[in-house]
Amino acid sequence: MSKTRINISTDEDLAEFIRLFAVENRTTVAEIVNQYFLSIKRRIEGDAIENILANPVFHEAMAEVQLKLRDGSAEWHSYNEVFGK
Repeated sequence: MSKTRINISTDEDLAEFIRLFAVENRTTVAEIVNQYFLSIKRRIEGDAIENILANPVFHEAMAEVQLKLRDGSAEWHSYNEVFGK
């Protein structure tokens, strides 16, 4: 799908938070905005991700990951290790 540019304005402190959030989560501000509006679009069109969240296997996998994050047993890797860049 082709891309188009949309300019938005926000408070400077919110913009700084969004930039920092993107860096900490190894993504971009554009991707955060895209995902936000995509989730709204899916809800409006009735194509929400509830189907995925309702899947028992997905739910168990998420619970396992959360437990590993909480108890410190999660094994962390660098971006380069995961994506080979």
